[in-house]
Amino acid sequence: MDDTKGQGGPTLQDLPAAALAQVAEYFQALAEPTRLRAISLLRLGERRVGEIAEHCGCTQANMSRHLALLSKQGIVLRVSRGTSAYYSIADPAIHVLCEVVCASIGCRVARTAADRDPFIRPPSEPSQFDAITVSRRS
Repeated sequence: MDDTKGQGGPTLQDLPAAALAQVAEYFQALAEPTRLRAISLLRLGERRVGEIAEHCGCTQANMSRHLALLSKQGIVLRVSRGTSAYYSIADPAIHVLCEVVCASIGCRVARTAADRDPFIRPPSEPSQFDAITVSRRS
């Protein structure tokens, strides 16, 4: 297997324009905090639309629109039971993707904070003032 192909599929640079448009639509579906909250809740298991809406602080109608978009992208799966619609994660890879993105953002924020504040240093790293404090105590 060619390691440059990730999970055996094509890499981003191998994709034709139409496929790149599909990738962009997928990421656009994730580019909304309410949808990300819904995905996070669904990580815990299947939920009714009303439960998801309540958790996310929006109406059922609004949440249904969000979930329909996520369903269209293959991120969530909709199942009807009686008069209720239940949603679950269709592709567990979404959790891996979210974890990678969150870790990347976390690292970037940490680097940016350290760059902005030169006074931030790990507690284990001695400062020049530690020696002064010790010498004054002696």
